[in-house]
Amino acid sequence: MNTIVLKINRRTRAGKALEAVLDVLTEQPGVEIVSDKSPYNARFINKVKRAQAEIKAGKSVTLNTKDVWGSLGL
Repeated sequence: MNTIVLKINRRTRAGKALEAVLDVLTEQPGVEIVSDKSPYNARFINKVKRAQAEIKAGKSVTLNTKDVWGSLGL
């Protein structure tokens, strides 16, 4: 199986034509359109990506699960 990602501008003539072709193709067996829209809010995704970048940069705290209070310095 191959996956192809297309960005179609529906306002252009070519975009409308390609969308019509895709509508015909999806009726055929073996062809499926998969939406790439994320179920997550864009702000949430940005927070996760920022946190991952901070972890890579070493700006995080690692806790020892056997001594949580000691790991926190309390």
